[in-house]
Amino acid sequence: MAGFDGDLGFAHVLADAADDITMKRFRSLDLRVQAKPDLTPVTDADVSVEDSLRNVLSRGRPRDGMLGEESGRTGSSQRCWVIDPIDGTKNFVRGVPVWATLIGLMAEDEVIAGVVSAPALGRRWWAARDGGAWTGRSLTKATACRVSKVASLSDASFSYSGIGSWEQAGLLAEFLGLSRKVWRTRAYGDFWSHVLVAEGAVDISAETDVRLWDLAALQIIVEEAGGAFTDLAGTPRPDCGSVLCTNGLLHSEVLDLLAEG
Repeated sequence: MAGFDGDLGFAHVLADAADDITMKRFRSLDLRVQAKPDLTPVTDADVSVEDSLRNVLSRGRPRDGMLGEESGRTGSSQRCWVIDPIDGTKNFVRGVPVWATLIGLMAEDEVIAGVVSAPALGRRWWAARDGGAWTGRSLTKATACRVSKVASLSDASFSYSGIGSWEQAGLLAEFLGLSRKVWRTRAYGDFWSHVLVAEGAVDISAETDVRLWDLAALQIIVEEAGGAFTDLAGTPRPDCGSVLCTNGLLHSEVLDLLAEG
């Protein structure tokens, strides 16, 4: 199993540091919450995690750059750690345990390692290029992730984020059209939708309003689990503003239903 050494092992070190902060602040009575300019919430835990990981990176990988949701890009290296300190901040604020720290490593335009750590769920997911995708409580207690073999939309489970974002993107009709063709829909949302595709528990996941730090770590996990990862126009990149993950067997058909423009 990949993960004990090198970049992926270091990504777990970063995840350990993040978990230590987030679990101490989760459901804390003195949690401080502010609204960012886009009106999304940010907590003192988001900021503390990002600052802490920047410090760990400056010591352990001083030549690498970092892109974080809260403080932007530092460093000019072609190797860049892309980090969302808390994906699912609204859940975190409300005491819902479905949130995670997302840690991806990119070399130029390719994601080469990723860790998703959801400590309130007691779970992590991780992958390195050509090393498979894994999930578990720790590196030593892990099982391989594999996408499902569902080949028909009528048998497929589809997970998404809020309906409002589909309406804002002008894709509500396409979203509803897909929803009517699948067996089951659930709004698990955020990282949770996509790692469930990697595990084979869900067959399709999609979002319309996402950024690079929301997706970098997830792309490699889904792909190494055997799945397909693109934006809604079919581009296999994590920086296009939308995302579609499937088990691969359903990807072309879903793209046709959700294609932008």
